[in-house]
Amino acid sequence: MRWALVKVCLAVTTMVVVAFAVPLGLVIREMAADRAYSNAERQAAAIGPTLSITTDRDQLTRAVASTQAGADGRMAVHIPAVGDDPALEVGRRRAAQADLDRTREIARPSITAAPDGTALLQPTALGSGDIAIVEVFVPEGELSNGVTTAWLVLAGVGIALIIGSVAVADRLGVRLIQPAERLAGAARDLGEGKLTARVPEDGPTELKQAAVAFNSMADQVVQLLANERELAADLSHRLRTPLTVLRLNAASLGEGPAADQTRAAVEQLESEVDTIIRTAREAKPAPAAGKSGAGCDAAEVIRERMAFWSALAEDEARKVRVAGVDAPVHVPVARPDLTAALDALLGNVFRHTPEGTGFAVDVHRAEDAVIVLVSDAGPGIPDPEAALARGSGRGGTVGSTGLGLDIVRQLAESTGGDVRVGSSVLGGAEIRVWLQRDARRPAAGRRGHRGTVRRRRRAASASA
Repeated sequence: MRWALVKVCLAVTTMVVVAFAVPLGLVIREMAADRAYSNAERQAAAIGPTLSITTDRDQLTRAVASTQAGADGRMAVHIPAVGDDPALEVGRRRAAQADLDRTREIARPSITAAPDGTALLQPTALGSGDIAIVEVFVPEGELSNGVTTAWLVLAGVGIALIIGSVAVADRLGVRLIQPAERLAGAARDLGEGKLTARVPEDGPTELKQAAVAFNSMADQVVQLLANERELAADLSHRLRTPLTVLRLNAASLGEGPAADQTRAAVEQLESEVDTIIRTAREAKPAPAAGKSGAGCDAAEVIRERMAFWSALAEDEARKVRVAGVDAPVHVPVARPDLTAALDALLGNVFRHTPEGTGFAVDVHRAEDAVIVLVSDAGPGIPDPEAALARGSGRGGTVGSTGLGLDIVRQLAESTGGDVRVGSSVLGGAEIRVWLQRDARRPAAGRRGHRGTVRRRRRAASASA
């Protein structure tokens, strides 16, 4: 914007300078020529009184020599033949005879071309009534005397005006650009989570109003986030009482695998509630998943969570299959975020499929991505698109809030990946989570890769 303003000002000022300087330069040249011819007319008029009295060569010679043009050899007097007196010429003639005769006929001053200049022909009446011609030679240098200097001055003034206008436009551009850059920088900082970002309310009126609106919006965002954190903390804190009762009841269950699992689940739930309360009370929001740069081993996380959920699956007679977690699989997401996403997916399987329904977790490695497939043999998801909409539920499944799949979707999108819902080879639903390793946006041909994964799974099932 700054350079655009400078270019516009440069173009406008240049056009104005050219529009005024070119005609003015032509006028100066015409004025110089008029000045030279006026001087020549004065020189010629000085011989008029002498010609009206006498036509004697000697007297005319002295009269011509007394003038500046005559002394410089630039004046001549042409007297026609009168009676018995022959034609007389005093001084050096430069004009053609035809030009002299034409001027004598029209009896008006004229200007004619001559070598290295022009000649002013001034007709003058003699005492006998005949017309004598006074010729004054005007050199080319006298016609343009002072024109070059005037043009240089005009050019200098025009260049100075252009430079001055560009400097003024640049300063005005800076006054416009700096508030806009500050506004853009504050918006970028606010988008990165710096909630203290504000914009000085100065500059042009429009940008000042934009700064006021931005600061007001930032204040409202801070207030809304604070209210949301307080609400999350309060709601989480209300869970403390039932959790305490649940922990006491779990402690009284005695010994055994089921009691140990129940106590472990209660401890984990209480730890998650404490984490929510601490996070909500912090002044700064937690960094988005996939942007912290920590990363984790997806295979290790999946093995750990499947060990937890396998015990519950065994109690419900569910067949569980895990594949692709033998070797480390690094993904650019935080370990707690991946754990929460896996728990959301596996929890959905237990909540929305009947007991005895089997499920599987497969991990596939691509060159630039990691694919996690969670499939089950349940009734499936009636509306996959609605299932991915936050708060709409598991495709119309009763008792589902839809927040679990939203957590998974946000985790995948934070790496540049995505989540898709389809039908699995087990007969139920399949949730495919694409985690981009290099945090790029999803590629256009990703759907074809999904088909490849399914064909591999069908082949594996057939061979089994």
